[in-house]
Amino acid sequence: MSETSVRAADEAAVTSSPDSFLGPFNTKLLAAREASRSLATATAQVKNDALEAIARAVLSGAERVIAANELDLEAGRQAGLSEGLQDRLRLDLARLEGLADAVRDVAALVDPVGQVVRGSTLPNGLGLTQVRVPFGVVGAIYEARPNVTIDIAALALKSGNAVVLRGGSAAQNSNGVLVELIQQAIASVGLPSELVQTIDEFGREGATQLMRSRGLIDVLIPRGSANLIQTVVRESQVPVIETGDGIVHVFLDESADADLAAAIVHNAKTQRPSVCNALETLLVHSAAAERLLPGVLGGLRASGVTIHGDERTAAVFPDVVPASEDDWATEYMSLDLAVRVVDGLDEAMEHIRRYSTHHTESIITQSLANSERFLAEVDSAVVMVNASTRFTDGGEFGFGAEVGISTQKLHARGPMGLPELTSTKWIVRGTGQVRS
Repeated sequence: MSETSVRAADEAAVTSSPDSFLGPFNTKLLAAREASRSLATATAQVKNDALEAIARAVLSGAERVIAANELDLEAGRQAGLSEGLQDRLRLDLARLEGLADAVRDVAALVDPVGQVVRGSTLPNGLGLTQVRVPFGVVGAIYEARPNVTIDIAALALKSGNAVVLRGGSAAQNSNGVLVELIQQAIASVGLPSELVQTIDEFGREGATQLMRSRGLIDVLIPRGSANLIQTVVRESQVPVIETGDGIVHVFLDESADADLAAAIVHNAKTQRPSVCNALETLLVHSAAAERLLPGVLGGLRASGVTIHGDERTAAVFPDVVPASEDDWATEYMSLDLAVRVVDGLDEAMEHIRRYSTHHTESIITQSLANSERFLAEVDSAVVMVNASTRFTDGGEFGFGAEVGISTQKLHARGPMGLPELTSTKWIVRGTGQVRS
């Protein structure tokens, strides 16, 4: 089974669904809905106690998790899963320690539930207050990313939500153990274990039905390949917060410092190439190409990066694979990089408008005017000046963890933390007013 087949199996989850399992399936979703009500009155301390219990469980159960994860990795290797997806799938002790730390970071954040967004007193004396409230039950469909199981569970609990997880076939063993540990941890502090549910046992049909469960699921968040995300957006009857793939750009302006440019580009491409905030296309001002490209691309080549360059890139740095039109529209998730020489800021921004997935873009420049134009005119969830795109991350932004990185414009955009898992409601306090 190839990587394409593995992804197709998850993406095909939206095509058909028999009714034979609807009873057990809906029982799980109804249990999640019922359990979510327990969080409506749970104190921040109780929720934090649950998160601390989860962090401890992840570490105490590390041996079980790693053993289950190795089963998934071996199946992935046999299926021809790419190195990039294997990296996303892999859990080791260091990564589990990082996940436990992230859960504790979430616990340390201010509880968003009940926060006042705005308020006023009307001339008639009515008191209006808009406050943050949980969604209720959050659904998540994702693939080959067992870390998402921990991240979403932690953020959902702290923001007062139950969560129903469909983690995909590639990580089924890992996710099964993680959900079991999470449920035991939640129960240990007196909260219902049904606050975190997995529907992996229902396979493709479970994912399909999750998208049809309007009224039981309040919002659905897909994470994975572009095809998976777009299929969920297209087919779901449940409101969707769209996370996006990352065709991420860095533009080296004419004034870019050579050492700064080399360091930022190297980090953005090689620090972890399999993730959505890794650099995929490098744009270089033609007036600076001869000055910047040898050092920047030489450092990348030394780290094993394959350069897919246009003709003007090849004229300065011959050790490239000729770039095609497809390269500008490719999220490699590997040690591959598309490089194009452009005639200035306007051409760079036009390239970004055409090929970007509106995730993250960065400009390396010493020009204040160009940096401000780039920030104002580039329409992406995160736009940077003189910084690595790898910083587009909930943990790096101080959110503890993230549900995903939203590339849409409604409700949430960019890394999604606790506030993005809440809605609002209006509280009206009166003293007998009637409308005339």
